[in-house]
Amino acid sequence: MSASPLRGAITALVTPFLPGGALDEPALRALVAWQIAEGIDGLVPVGSTGEAATLTLAERVRVVAITAEVAAGRVPVIAGAGANDTAVAIENSRALSAAGATHLLHVSPAYSKPPQRGLLAHFRAVADAAPRPVVLYNVPGRTASNMEVDTTLALAEHDNIVAMKEASGNLAQIAEIIRRRPAGFSVLSGDDPLTLGVMMHGGEGIISVVSNAAPASMRALAAAAAAGDLARARELHDRLSPLFAAAFVESNPIPIKAALAMMGRIGNVLRLPLVPLEARHERTLHAALVVAGVLAA
Repeated sequence: MSASPLRGAITALVTPFLPGGALDEPALRALVAWQIAEGIDGLVPVGSTGEAATLTLAERVRVVAITAEVAAGRVPVIAGAGANDTAVAIENSRALSAAGATHLLHVSPAYSKPPQRGLLAHFRAVADAAPRPVVLYNVPGRTASNMEVDTTLALAEHDNIVAMKEASGNLAQIAEIIRRRPAGFSVLSGDDPLTLGVMMHGGEGIISVVSNAAPASMRALAAAAAAGDLARARELHDRLSPLFAAAFVESNPIPIKAALAMMGRIGNVLRLPLVPLEARHERTLHAALVVAGVLAA
């Protein structure tokens, strides 16, 4: 297992684009620098929030290289390397490791819906070949299959699999993983609203969408939960709850990119088939940012 388990609030980073769709490298550099200045505990570039599905491998390498360069070893850089094809997932792992990733996030293969023994074979093959520690990612809402508790626990015994991003939304399942996991294996919430619940069960933190816009508050929430300061953690959770809801009024990362645009940090540009936030949601999102304390009224 990893000598330094992943913990705290880790941002599932958006990928800024210029009008027309090219990478906005200055905006990415500024966003990473701001995240670190705000005290975030880690960064996940080129995941689903980073629109990895519409990035070429060369673009993903570039985004990871910039993130790692700006981070300069101050926080983990957990690159989204997953793929439906195990061989491609291994290729991605090698390329993104060479670009500066400290860890590799691997989502369950989507669409093909392998059985549990297929998930075991896939992740073991990836972990055997990956040059960096692997973080599992269970998100049935996107992959159409759930990684069962016993499958996760079997994989957690692999020397190169060090953590789990659990976004099943099933708190009982997550609690069972936490209860039975081996020492040193981190369990991170993959859903912002479940951060407090997962950490109260003993989880280490959150890979967060909302921390794109509210990194300091999400870090404070995770830190309070880790310290057992339930009153402070609940206060922060309640303050952020409107933003937790607003960030998912449409498919992620549509709302959080709109939020960052309202804050003047990136342009509100997405790659098709994603489109900008529908106008009727803008007032709700703006109000949530105000309540969260990251935007002036």
